[in-house]
Amino acid sequence: MNEDWEERTAAAWATFDDYGEEGAADFRAVIDALVAELPADSPVGPFERACAWDSTGHSDRAVPLYREALSRGLDGYRGRRTRIQLASSLRNIGQAEEGVKLLTPELVAPSDELDDAVRACLALCLADLGREREGLALVIGALAPHLPRYQRSMANYARLLVEPEG
Repeated sequence: MNEDWEERTAAAWATFDDYGEEGAADFRAVIDALVAELPADSPVGPFERACAWDSTGHSDRAVPLYREALSRGLDGYRGRRTRIQLASSLRNIGQAEEGVKLLTPELVAPSDELDDAVRACLALCLADLGREREGLALVIGALAPHLPRYQRSMANYARLLVEPEG
């Protein structure tokens, strides 16, 4: 994997919307061709293939590929993306509890631009499990820092949604 490969992969993803539903298989073929250039044991290959399946509406096909990418040691930014996307796919196939288990440790992981995506996806998993107040607390807590005003109030409201009454 090198900068040229990364640029070509980013360019392929930039054209994703041009394929439409009828071109989903063609798009996956583009990603498969790029993945074929990687070493056979690369964790990035199954990640990219999972993203292509997921983005074309096949969470069920994406889940084993996300798992493979993680088992091969995918870490860093792509590893965090993998955990977020795997949790989302698990939710889509009725396994929200596993998504919660996967994302909960991400709440205390080093902060990056994916923090809000972690919270949004975790909130959806929680809602699917009937834990809407916890999910809402996560979403409001994630939104609060972005507000031009009311940050402190919203952060407190989010906390109070899940604090035991007493």
